[in-house]
Amino acid sequence: MKKPLPIARRTMLQQAACGFGYTALAGLMHQTSRASTRGDDLMKPHFGTHPARAKRVIFMFMQGGPSHVETFDYKPKLDADHGKPSPFERDAKVEQPGVAAMRLFGSGWKFHQHGQSGQWVSELLPNIARQIDDFCVLNGMHTDNLAHAPACLQLHTGATNLVRPSMGSWAVYGLGTENQSLPGYVTIEHPTTGDGGSPMHFSNAFLPAITQGTNISLDRAIGAAPKLRNLQGDLPAAVQRQQLDFVRSLNERHLRPFQHDAQMEGMIESFELAFRMQTEAPELFDLARESKATQDLYGIGDQTTDFFGRQCLLARRLAEAGVRFIQVNAGGWDHHGNIRTALPKNCAEVDKPVAGLIRDLKSRGMLEDTLVVWTGEFGRTPYEQDLSNGANAMASYGRGHNPYGFTTLLAGGGIKGGLSHGATDDYGYRAVEGKVHMHDLHATILHQLGIDHEKLTYRHAGRDFRLTDVYGHVVKEILA
Repeated sequence: MKKPLPIARRTMLQQAACGFGYTALAGLMHQTSRASTRGDDLMKPHFGTHPARAKRVIFMFMQGGPSHVETFDYKPKLDADHGKPSPFERDAKVEQPGVAAMRLFGSGWKFHQHGQSGQWVSELLPNIARQIDDFCVLNGMHTDNLAHAPACLQLHTGATNLVRPSMGSWAVYGLGTENQSLPGYVTIEHPTTGDGGSPMHFSNAFLPAITQGTNISLDRAIGAAPKLRNLQGDLPAAVQRQQLDFVRSLNERHLRPFQHDAQMEGMIESFELAFRMQTEAPELFDLARESKATQDLYGIGDQTTDFFGRQCLLARRLAEAGVRFIQVNAGGWDHHGNIRTALPKNCAEVDKPVAGLIRDLKSRGMLEDTLVVWTGEFGRTPYEQDLSNGANAMASYGRGHNPYGFTTLLAGGGIKGGLSHGATDDYGYRAVEGKVHMHDLHATILHQLGIDHEKLTYRHAGRDFRLTDVYGHVVKEILA
């Protein structure tokens, strides 16, 4: 019996280059058998069903559910009626502990109109306010579930309780990618545990594995960049090339008696892709190559904004490099308590980086073909949540989950800027005008990428699946 290798190839690829190599391995092992029905290489760029307005997506996930009534959905009546009994009946499906009194809870911050469009923005977001004419504000968003796990799953995959391909995986499956040395779908600092985190958010599910998202991590030290590990340690590239050629020859010799083995062929090609990635990714992740002015634009070097700022700047660099779908993630928006002190901190962490990304994309001529999305999985209730059950002052209160009405921002990629579409009621509880469901958001994102959401399907288990299932309409009113 042959002695086992000290480390398996699969393990080596999983540990190399922030896991990029493992993504290549998993995808290429399945690419031959599954992509053959399409008749082309999934990773190569190809056309959708109609001319695209956006080449790529930068998706900003604010995990936890930002309070829309304290950020972009101005509700003066809610402030005026602060402390009064709520006009809404208690909904056992939505309410959490600490809401027995059902008193209205006004915003703690002022709103002002900004830009030529005169859109209302909270004083908590001064930098985004200065860029508000670039945004379309969807104030009539709604979704299907009040709990983090199913709501986050629906945001990413269109389903609340089933394993389905993620939005980024569908985009790569439909369009491929413009860079053969990088994954087509990258998510940065994606939460994988807790109520609002799961690897299923960036899973390919039953789509070809090459379409799955690659989750990369950043060092939280100020200004730090990802540290990538080579496939074969610190050996010179020429020596690594010789080793890979030798391994390839052995694998090809093993393959000959079998004529066709998709897994072995995938393993052979995965080493090649991983080698290309390890040569390109370090330069791509070196944010020090950016000017100080650019780094300052994103808030890099500042204690408050550095971490999310580096995510946003890396997203821009990945977009320039041809990655099709890039996601950045900011957690901590689940303000059941102490919203008066916690919300300003969350807003300050993302405000400057988000505005900086928009300005940077515009200056490079990239915003017109890059669709930027900012959203949480749902919003917050307009009435108080007192987790102390009356023991503490109102300053310690928070808000519950609200799937019935919340806000999503869109910018670039053929979306009308300076537009506010849809509305919630006078208290911000339910969407009542211009309602946009999560399926509609997905349909619109795919449409801007040049894909008809009803035609992008994949046959699995005897039926055709799609991101929007049997639902969804493109929100044509917001298209430029």
